Amino acid sequence: MSTVISIAALLIGSALLLLAGGLHGLLLPVRGLAEGFSDTSLGLLGAGWAMGYMAGCLLVPVIVKRVGHVRTFGALCSLAGITLLLNLLLMNPLAWVILRSLSGFCFAGAAMIVESWLNERATNETRGRIFGIYTMINLGATTAGQMLLTLGDPNGFTFFVIGSIIYSLALLPTALSTATSPTPLTQARLDPKKLWRNSPIAVVAVFLVGISNGAFGTLGAVYGRRIGLEVSDIAIMMSLALLAGALIQIPVGFISDRTDRRLVLVGLALTAMALGTSISIFGGTNPVLTIAMIGGFGGTIYSMYPVIVAHASDHADPGDFLKTSGGLLLIFGTGTMIGPLAAAGLMTATSPSALFQVTAAAHLTMMLFAIWRITQRAALTKEEKTDFVPVVSTTRINTLEAAVLDPRTDQEEAIEMQEAS
Repeated sequence: MSTVISIAALLIGSALLLLAGGLHGLLLPVRGLAEGFSDTSLGLLGAGWAMGYMAGCLLVPVIVKRVGHVRTFGALCSLAGITLLLNLLLMNPLAWVILRSLSGFCFAGAAMIVESWLNERATNETRGRIFGIYTMINLGATTAGQMLLTLGDPNGFTFFVIGSIIYSLALLPTALSTATSPTPLTQARLDPKKLWRNSPIAVVAVFLVGISNGAFGTLGAVYGRRIGLEVSDIAIMMSLALLAGALIQIPVGFISDRTDRRLVLVGLALTAMALGTSISIFGGTNPVLTIAMIGGFGGTIYSMYPVIVAHASDHADPGDFLKTSGGLLLIFGTGTMIGPLAAAGLMTATSPSALFQVTAAAHLTMMLFAIWRITQRAALTKEEKTDFVPVVSTTRINTLEAAVLDPRTDQEEAIEMQEAS
């Protein structure tokens, strides 16, 4: 508890940031539809977010080294609030895509700062509990942000202003805190070729998960509106998918630590494909049934990423954990750029159900490739595996940012992993 109290300002700032982010991410597609934006334009919002997020992963460390963690975090929160207000002033699809990329940049940088800060404050004995608390706080904040949309009319200016105010509030706890700033961030040296040699299934699967999660996260609200759901139902639907993804990781992690993770991934992909196909056929016939099916769908797709990270880490060298997670994050981001565009194009050309046809195709490909890889390499024993680490991945790219930028070097993390085991 003393450790948690010492980082309370950081946790509060992160919660406020995710509260505004949950509102921001759901408000844009709902308001965009009301303004007559095309599905393709709304799909580009997801691609813009992904590009900005990856740019933030690469550029924010440079800013932190120049001005420090607290100033950078404050600047990013402020910029996120400005972009939301500009979304209100510039009701134009192209402007929104550019602004969405700025939002992605801000969230990448802010998340890296917070999680690397937490990593430095934590010890081997407390790291799991601290990140568990951090994850649950962010999950609750994101869900609350989405549910805020049920309290009023998204067609006015109110929610844009509220979101911007919350972004501004997010910078205050760390700005006023007397806690010591952490050491400068260390950027991992990525090696995609080595990542492929160590775990081809991780590379292919994380790319396909990026396509699926990016498409659903960006266009799930659009699908709900197209089939006639009310804004309040859409908020419940997207929040339920996120909550299910967090809860299902508990049994998924337990099983994957005790069996071949590739079999777990096959099972998740098969379930997601079946649910996606069912939604594409029966979605819209009954609101309760649709929301329930999408909740189960979210539970499966949002629990895939940590299984992939754990499998890749199983086959990584002890000093390559940062490189592995960082490489997976960038591949995931690439898929997240492609998924919304492909789904939006098909939704425009055919019907809203095309969203889940795209996700089903991605999951079918993942399942077949995983089955083939199972025939090519024997499974590891339980003793050879790394620990499963739950990750709450929201409808945008929120994964293991701390694994890309960490105050420790690869060698220091390897020593910590060996001591912990």
